[in-house]
Amino acid sequence: MNNLVSLTRDGDVAIITVNNPPVNALSPGVPEGIAEAVRAIAKDDQVKAAVLIGGGRTFIAGADIREFGKLRESGGGEFGLPHYLIEIEDSRKPIVCAIHGTAFGGGLETAMAAHYRVAVASAQVGQPEVKLGLIPGAHGTQRLPRLGGVQKALEMCAGGDPVKAPEALACGIIDKIIDGDLLAGAVAFAREVADQPAPRTRERNGKLTADLSVFAAARETAAKKQRGFIAPLKAIEAVEAAVTQPWLEGIATENRLFQETLASDQSKALIHVFFGEREVAKIPAVPAETPVLPVRSIAVIGAGTMGGGIAMVFANAGISVLLKETEQAALDRGMATIQKNYATSVAKGRFTQAAMDERLSRVHPQLGWDGFESVDMVIEAVFEGMALKKEIFAQLDKICRKDAILASNTSTLSIDEIASATTRPEMVIGTHFFSPANVMRLLELVRGAATSKEVIQTCMLLAKKIGKIGVLVGNCRGFVGNRMFHTYRREAQFMAEEGAAPEAIDKVMYKFGMAMGPLATGDLAGLDVGWRIRQEFRHTEVPGVRYTKAEDALCEMGRYGQKTKAGWYQYDENRKSMPDPVVAEVVKRVAEENQIPQHAIDDQEILDRLIYALVNEGAKILEEGFALRPVDIDIIYLNGYGFPAHRGGPMFYADLVGLKKVYARICEFEKHDGYWWKPAPLLKKLAEEGGSFATWKRR
Repeated sequence: MNNLVSLTRDGDVAIITVNNPPVNALSPGVPEGIAEAVRAIAKDDQVKAAVLIGGGRTFIAGADIREFGKLRESGGGEFGLPHYLIEIEDSRKPIVCAIHGTAFGGGLETAMAAHYRVAVASAQVGQPEVKLGLIPGAHGTQRLPRLGGVQKALEMCAGGDPVKAPEALACGIIDKIIDGDLLAGAVAFAREVADQPAPRTRERNGKLTADLSVFAAARETAAKKQRGFIAPLKAIEAVEAAVTQPWLEGIATENRLFQETLASDQSKALIHVFFGEREVAKIPAVPAETPVLPVRSIAVIGAGTMGGGIAMVFANAGISVLLKETEQAALDRGMATIQKNYATSVAKGRFTQAAMDERLSRVHPQLGWDGFESVDMVIEAVFEGMALKKEIFAQLDKICRKDAILASNTSTLSIDEIASATTRPEMVIGTHFFSPANVMRLLELVRGAATSKEVIQTCMLLAKKIGKIGVLVGNCRGFVGNRMFHTYRREAQFMAEEGAAPEAIDKVMYKFGMAMGPLATGDLAGLDVGWRIRQEFRHTEVPGVRYTKAEDALCEMGRYGQKTKAGWYQYDENRKSMPDPVVAEVVKRVAEENQIPQHAIDDQEILDRLIYALVNEGAKILEEGFALRPVDIDIIYLNGYGFPAHRGGPMFYADLVGLKKVYARICEFEKHDGYWWKPAPLLKKLAEEGGSFATWKRR
């Protein structure tokens, strides 16, 4: 054995324990250690059976994801795990896997190669490789249908979601749920089966009878739910091979499909995202040991769409919320919306009525300031107006404890200016939630010039507690996400004014993988939101520079989007969009009034102008220090703006295209519109040096 795997005995039962904290990943040394233990057991005449168990808080949570990158860089070849799994399966002495915590990916593949599986009731099993753009590569697509049936294997391999132990027991993936001590129960089970022949999973073909129509149905589901992803379809093909091919041919098919997904840009992107979500939690200037302030109760100012959603987020996390409005009617509307949202979740089976009642009991609606003097944190969520926000913060400065965190849900306005209304700017931070706040995972945390490290650390950890991905950004107009998004929507509006149909622009981006196109997004969010922001910043406009006009014209007509049943599109009672001839007339008039020449715009130009606008602005943001790393920008766009995960984010996508190519295209656009398309100096430098955002380091 080695220091990662130990072998002990309980009488005639050997115990193989994996000790590779924190999650017992199948890092180099773990498979070898298990295989060595299996060989030692075979030679020990006093051992009749064995138990394989994970030390610490989990069984084997999966393969070491870093090994996938190494395998890709080495040019592929057969994935290493299958060899040691065959050694487990060929053991003449029964091996029982004892599962607690999770058995995911290679962990479940290890368990399925054993002869029996027992688990505690709270354990989960799964094949989540598809979420990394991969398929199971260690016979998972071949053994799982033999144990759990074809339908369950399709769901798990193509969908990637975990299955709880009771469900795994019902379908045959595990053999018994252990009540009480897992190891003791597993050892007792091993003694029960010690004198029986050790059943090989690969020889269990009884569940491989399936109507081939289930595969067509699975492909249809994947096309709808995982639009644009290739791994789910490859996983379905691999499971189908288990049914239609003998074992050896099936594992060869699985290996071929695994190699195809491993070499794909999608797996590179999704693995980048996996590590990126962990990287953004690390703030170089804020050490892990930085003291954290307690946040046991909060107050939210504003019960509108954002305020109500934020209140739900904290109530869901078990934190008491004071929800303040200025008028009873507004407060009643806000609470009614919260109740409706919760009731919808209950109707869909996401949680029980009792859980809904408990969460609602944590939200305390009120009109006054009572209780604000004792809360740990206040989040202001009123509309985007600097004068109003400063007035509120001046009031909070007088009422709240000196150690209370004062946060603004602003999406564009200066945190420093808001903080200037207080005597404690070090306690002020931006908490930019995304709509709907109770659903969207992203939380941009905006650091002001004086925001303390303790406040930053507290809010980063709080983000995790409330189920959000917190990304720290700097204080500039629009911060990171909206500053880039403004350039993206600006180009969409410019192209509409130049003659591209709104539906053509949106279709290109939907095909690229975005949840919806930029103009449809505007209609969903409300065109009046951007209109109000543009009015707020009208004084900053540069004379002689082109600015968008058509959307303002639509707003002046009262066309705010879905909420008024008319914006860039017209909408029926079910909010289904349709092209509107009125929009074409408005755009044509705006183009004539502003002497904007019309021309044909093909799909490639639409895609390049929209995506490269994001990339160019992102490079400026990086160089100016408002984003810590390129991956921070990617995580923001994946979780807040519907950027397709299998593209990896705008900065990662630019690296895949090649920065020389991206820079050259931007230079072409600069000839057309020099002001807006001036290349970011960082992009120019990296392109000329043959560099990438992935290798760039801040000096």
